[in-house]
Amino acid sequence: MTESVLEPTPKRRTFTFVVFGAIVLTVLGLLTLLAIAVRTRGAPPLASGSAPDFSLTTFDGQTYKLSDLKGKVVVVNFWASWCIPCREEAPAFQRAWENYRERGLFILGVDYVDTEADAKKFIAEFRQTYPNGADLGTRISQAFRISGVPETYFIDRNGKLLQGIDENGRVKANWIGPIPEDALIARIEELLKQ
Repeated sequence: MTESVLEPTPKRRTFTFVVFGAIVLTVLGLLTLLAIAVRTRGAPPLASGSAPDFSLTTFDGQTYKLSDLKGKVVVVNFWASWCIPCREEAPAFQRAWENYRERGLFILGVDYVDTEADAKKFIAEFRQTYPNGADLGTRISQAFRISGVPETYFIDRNGKLLQGIDENGRVKANWIGPIPEDALIARIEELLKQ
């Protein structure tokens, strides 16, 4: 009796099941990651609770971890050199840094989807002396669930987002779009008084 070429051997069947199982697991894993990404992208920007911890390495090589800044008021500004509204607000952030850092303010600039060369030109143009670094892999912006740039977050000395609603009905924890200097200063002052 000769074995038919079309009949699978036990080794072939095992191999086929292993390959099929690996493909199914890979597809399920990718679908899970896609579902998490869609859910995260559909979520609104953070507006309350603890700020997500992150590390940012600046363009000059310093590394800052948000949790290490407890005890300071922290303003996290997401920006990009290609962002026209970011240019509008850039001078206000530098003035705030100069006027409030001695009182416990710490500003972190998070450069979003940009080239290092263009980001450094932007920093030089606006003479920014506060720490700025690239959001590598968009990890920080994903953690804050930003909707675009510019976007700014206000964090108290305990690592929590600023609570409440301002007189215009805006959440105080974040500012989506270019922030007017008076709103920036009002939120910084409020945090410094806490």
